[in-house]
Amino acid sequence: MKTIKGPGLFLAQFAGDEAPFNSFDAITKWAADIGYKGVQVPTWDARLIDLRKAAESKGYCDDLAGQARDNGVVITELSTHLQGQLVAVHPAYDEGFDGFAAPEVRGNSKARQEWAVDQVKLALTASKHLGLSAMASFSGALAWPYLYPWPQRPAGLVETAFDELAKRWTPILDHAEDCGVDICYEIHPGEDLHDGITYEMFLERTGNHARACMLYDPSHYILQCLDYLDNIDIYKDRIRMFHVKDAEFNPTGRQGVYGGFQSWVNRAGRFRSLGDGQVDFGAVFSKMTANDFDGWAVVEWECALKHPEDGAREGAEFVKHHIIRVTEKAFDDFATGGTDEAANRRMLGI
Repeated sequence: MKTIKGPGLFLAQFAGDEAPFNSFDAITKWAADIGYKGVQVPTWDARLIDLRKAAESKGYCDDLAGQARDNGVVITELSTHLQGQLVAVHPAYDEGFDGFAAPEVRGNSKARQEWAVDQVKLALTASKHLGLSAMASFSGALAWPYLYPWPQRPAGLVETAFDELAKRWTPILDHAEDCGVDICYEIHPGEDLHDGITYEMFLERTGNHARACMLYDPSHYILQCLDYLDNIDIYKDRIRMFHVKDAEFNPTGRQGVYGGFQSWVNRAGRFRSLGDGQVDFGAVFSKMTANDFDGWAVVEWECALKHPEDGAREGAEFVKHHIIRVTEKAFDDFATGGTDEAANRRMLGI
């Protein structure tokens, strides 16, 4: 067994135009001051990283990593959630997702997709320069509008969507292999990879690509009423990243999983700050530890109620208390009589 690293903090929800959230130097100092040992960096935020420069210059990456270390944290992983989303966009979402892209490719779905692919590849190269072994992303979605269809889906629609999704991602996964970096897809509603079955459909179509891995986040499984503990055992060999995020699901006679188009505060299922929701993190950390996960436990703060700075500060302590320092000996070693094969055979009467 191995001890999980942490706590880490995903910076995406905290970056902003006000100090200390408006520069990599300031935000990493802030993260260290409230108890974090690592930071996960959103590569779309130019206030925190120049992605193209990071892909082109190992020296720039060395300087960035050095600045983080000087401030008391390390870079745990890079994230391409927004760019990965744009690798595959159903036309119904074109306008909604255009804001994720660079201004020069907005309104042009083909150019936007090419830009997104390039961005993800740049982040993989930058990850290599930073000495990282995993990168977070979303898969994007072509089939999502047909999740719960009426009228029924025509035969082959989903299969065609997943064939195309794999076709778009396979060259990126091959680049990931060249870089020695796993792409960890966050299994997430709104993505075609939103549960175990859809992940397996994608994996099969990529030829079980070694770099097509998982980002495990139990909060998304709580909201789907999926067994988030069994999921760890099923996919333990593919789970390479871990978001520590809480959620709760409180269905009523008026609404359930789909939320009735309500705000986050008023949905039956909503994200909560760590410890305020329903995820059994004692069991989660136990299973992750027993399954030899040796990556980072990264807090992703999303809560409709609590102030983000309070959630971040409390989250650091929460993760510290849940990380299990693994034992190097068995608890009953004191009672051992040693190893004696002859004695063992006598005790068995053989």
